[in-house]
Amino acid sequence: MNAVRKKRLYIILALVAGVAIAVGLALSALQENINLFYTPTQIANGEAPQDARIRAGGMVTEGSVKRSADSLEVEFLVTDFANSVPIRYRGILPDLFREGQGIVALGKLNADGVLIADQVLAKHDENYMPPEVTKALKESGKLKPDAKEGGA
Repeated sequence: MNAVRKKRLYIILALVAGVAIAVGLALSALQENINLFYTPTQIANGEAPQDARIRAGGMVTEGSVKRSADSLEVEFLVTDFANSVPIRYRGILPDLFREGQGIVALGKLNADGVLIADQVLAKHDENYMPPEVTKALKESGKLKPDAKEGGA
């Protein structure tokens, strides 16, 4: 092989290696930031990973909200009307958080099956429900007829 072809081959190999490294780093960064959505039934069936950041959602069970008297810790149940999952959150809940309404909580599932949430998202109007919650409730056949799917 002459010197010019050898030089071109090295340049092409360097470019391919650089692109492969860049793609690998991008995929690695995306992998760490993925938050998969799980319903209470999926969590109860053990499909949700422990100690990995997940999103869980459903309807806040009536009468399940327990607030700590001396801190901002709140514990409540979220249901898809087939199963429920306990959620523990420390902080100020959104103004629109209520029992009987749809929410999505972001956090990590501990060994006891409790989702330790670091963020709670609530609906933004009286008929809104997050799209994941709407889909899960439709699949369970428990969706209220007046509920709108997420969006506007």
